[in-house]
Amino acid sequence: MNDIGTRIKILRKKHDFTQSQLAEKVGLTYVQIGRYEKRGAIPSSEVISKLATALNTTVDFLINGNENISENHLSNNKILNLFKKIETLNEKDKEMIITFLDAFITKKQIQQIVA
Repeated sequence: MNDIGTRIKILRKKHDFTQSQLAEKVGLTYVQIGRYEKRGAIPSSEVISKLATALNTTVDFLINGNENISENHLSNNKILNLFKKIETLNEKDKEMIITFLDAFITKKQIQQIVA
């Protein structure tokens, strides 16, 4: 994704928001959202922060396209915090947790196929 307007538009559509819905969430008009998406207008830092929150992403991603996958895609803070704690464990314990999670996910996938 090459610019902030493109990233806003793609994320807006990913969340199934109209320009009006996104505008309402951040306190703007749909016209202004359209300017960001199509005409290259640059939002203020305050608006970028509000857009990031509404679009469940980071300011860094909107501005630079940099994406921290672990924090950007894990919307459940409890899971994110657990993963951060897992990072502090020794390698043997990490491998044990990975093995358990792989087995659990595989079991759920098989159950979905069979059901």
